[in-house]
Amino acid sequence: MGKLAFGVAQVKASKRPFRTFEVHAEDVRSRTSSGRTNTGLGIQAPTAGSCHSATGCYSEAEWCPRKAHVVADENGKDMDGPLDRALAILTFVAEQKKAVSAAEVAATLNLPVPTAHRLIGNLEARGLVQKALGTKRYLVGSKLVTLSAKAIGAAFRTARRHAVLSAVADRIGEQCEIGVVRANEVVYVDSVRSKQPQGLQFNPGEVVPLHCTSTGKIYMSRLPVKARHKLVHALSLFRYTPTTITDPDELMAQLEETRRRGWAKTNEEFVRGVVGCAVPIVSPAGDLIACLGVSVPAARVGFTGLDAFIGPLQNAAALLSETILQDEGLS
Repeated sequence: MGKLAFGVAQVKASKRPFRTFEVHAEDVRSRTSSGRTNTGLGIQAPTAGSCHSATGCYSEAEWCPRKAHVVADENGKDMDGPLDRALAILTFVAEQKKAVSAAEVAATLNLPVPTAHRLIGNLEARGLVQKALGTKRYLVGSKLVTLSAKAIGAAFRTARRHAVLSAVADRIGEQCEIGVVRANEVVYVDSVRSKQPQGLQFNPGEVVPLHCTSTGKIYMSRLPVKARHKLVHALSLFRYTPTTITDPDELMAQLEETRRRGWAKTNEEFVRGVVGCAVPIVSPAGDLIACLGVSVPAARVGFTGLDAFIGPLQNAAALLSETILQDEGLS
């Protein structure tokens, strides 16, 4: 039996006009001896070769290629199982810069609208997508954000990525750490301790604020201006030290500077006597995945001395990005 893609077929019943109905792949049960396909809906699809639809029908044991509702991967292979469609929806929603409607999901992924609604409802019930406040549009859910951060953390704890982190820590002689952002907080997922005495030690799993850490500043600086402004004014800009930035306008100005130069520094803003800097680790597409940073005693390095660490950190971040590229089989 040829593979049936979920889609729309038309059936001619007696002398009645053609009637459009949805046939989902999971509804297909068996092929009869007459060559017709039993849809499981009490209606039989037309025989192979009888194509009457401008939008897609059953033809040559396949859906007509005019408009088959099939999600395909980058190699053109049909990915028409329920799980494939759900993952396609999650990917599409995650890639958007604003919330999307079910109709937009259906149109982009070439899904029947009822199918899109059903799958989105299942994803919403599991916290993987959620409605934007006061709308019927969807964005990524909190459980998906948490899962993605855990997945990134696990990915960076591989031996070869930890080796890159160890190498840069040895080169600059200070502790280095990799941090990601989850639920508007920085979470450290891996670190290598320095042989130098003293210094601020960030261990995997530790959580710190956004507004007074280099990783947090990089994350916020890469947001669209409106989203950045909204987040800065929503955060509790708690003063941890005398140099913590607590004025939203001052923080916005520093984030714009961070965006322009591509890396961030902090001057005793979270812990008195400790300065730090960080650089972004990006995906092959240029999206922010994590940040690679260092925290050192101001008495040993000083705020201006942090600039000497940027080059080695950027080289290490590029190597970490290359390992991601290799994992995806793109190199």
